[in-house]
Order: sequence, then structure tokens, then C-alpha cells
Amino acid sequence: MARLALVTGGQRGIGAAISEGLLAAGRKVIANYAGNDAAAKAFTERTGIPCIKFDVSDFEQCLEAVGRIEAEHGQIEILVNNAGITRDGVMKRLDRKMWDDVIDTNLGSCYNLCKAVWDGMSARKFGRIVNIGSINGQAGQYGQVNYAAAKSGIHGFTKALAQEGARAQITVNAIAPGYVDTEMVRAVPPEVLEKIIARIPRGRLGTAQDIARGVVFLTADDADFVTGSTLSINGGQHMY
Repeated sequence: MARLALVTGGQRGIGAAISEGLLAAGRKVIANYAGNDAAAKAFTERTGIPCIKFDVSDFEQCLEAVGRIEAEHGQIEILVNNAGITRDGVMKRLDRKMWDDVIDTNLGSCYNLCKAVWDGMSARKFGRIVNIGSINGQAGQYGQVNYAAAKSGIHGFTKALAQEGARAQITVNAIAPGYVDTEMVRAVPPEVLEKIIARIPRGRLGTAQDIARGVVFLTADDADFVTGSTLSINGGQHMY
């Protein structure tokens, strides 16, 4: 029977590529989304992947959603914590809400969803968890103190949780994407984007599919000796 994967933020950008990549690799997939009902409906119609709406920063909503998914679709054996937001601003302009929103959504959601699936994975002696970090969590980025802190936290969270999961056959890994050709990056002014690409040894932006292939590998049954790792997929921009 195909293993069931839950991908947060799974119907747009990198998340959509991850959802589709897992589906193509033979997994059943449920995609979480936050707010765009029309986009979620279109994604399901195009791919056949069901979408479920809940706020990943809300612990109770995560518990309820996981319970509902498992009652309707079966046990979640693969979790990809991909959901994330930005609220950029230098410290002078970074207010507490901007900080809390990013920490709660990008990092808090990893706790919320891992907590919701952990007991089931432990009981079944199988689990694959992939947390999506960022090059900016490794190297930092001007005007992104909140985002860099959250993504850096993901890398530490991953290493610690991997140690807890090892004996229960649960692997926990992270992927740190570099600059990927998504809607957000395409909004960067062309002259700034040129400078970014000039710093990437491979000479191009990443693609969402580049990240998805990493997730497919890390969630495979035979990737059971890879845990506590951060896979940097950044074209050589930051070698960490």
C-alpha cells in the first residue's frame, strides 16, 4: 500500500512541486494550504491531490487536521514541513507581530505537525520527516532576522529530533534551498536578481523540482540510514 504523505504549504511553489514529486514516486499525498480556496481547488483538479485547509501555526488546528486526515485517508507516514511566510524588515522596523508571525508559522509549525504525527510513527516503527529550511537560515540575510532565526531553528530542531526518532525508525532531515525560481523570487527587481545569480556557481536559480527531488530521496523507504542531515540545494552558493 502506498505510504501517505502530508505536505504543508503543498499546493503552491516549492510545496506544489514536492506534492507532485511524491505522487509521481508512488505515494498518496495530502496538501495543506492556508487561505486561497480557488488555487487549492484548481490544484486538486489538475493533480488529483486532495487539499486540506488549516493554520499550521495553530496547534489545536494541526491536531484536528491530522486526526481528520488519518480517519479519512490512513496513517501519515511521511511529513514534509514546507509552509512558510516572510515579513521582512530591518530591526528598526521589525515589530513584534512580524517576528511572531514568522516564528510561529515557519518554526512553530514544525513542532505542531511533528507532535501530531509522532506517536503514530513511533508505534508503527516507521516515519519520514523533512523540514524545509533555507540558505538564509545558514548564512543569514539582511532584513530577515525573523526568517533567518526561524529557518536556523529548523536546522537545530531537525538534528535534535532525529536523535529521538532513530530507535523508532523515524528519520528526520532538512533541506536548505538556495534561491529558487518561484513567484516570490521573480518579484525581485531584475538588476538585483542578476547580482544574486552571479553569486551562484551553477549560474542559475534553482527550480522547485530540484527541491522536490531531494524530498523524494529523503522520504524513500531505503533512505533509512540518512537522518539528522541538512541537504543544501543551492547551486554551490553557500557550502555549509
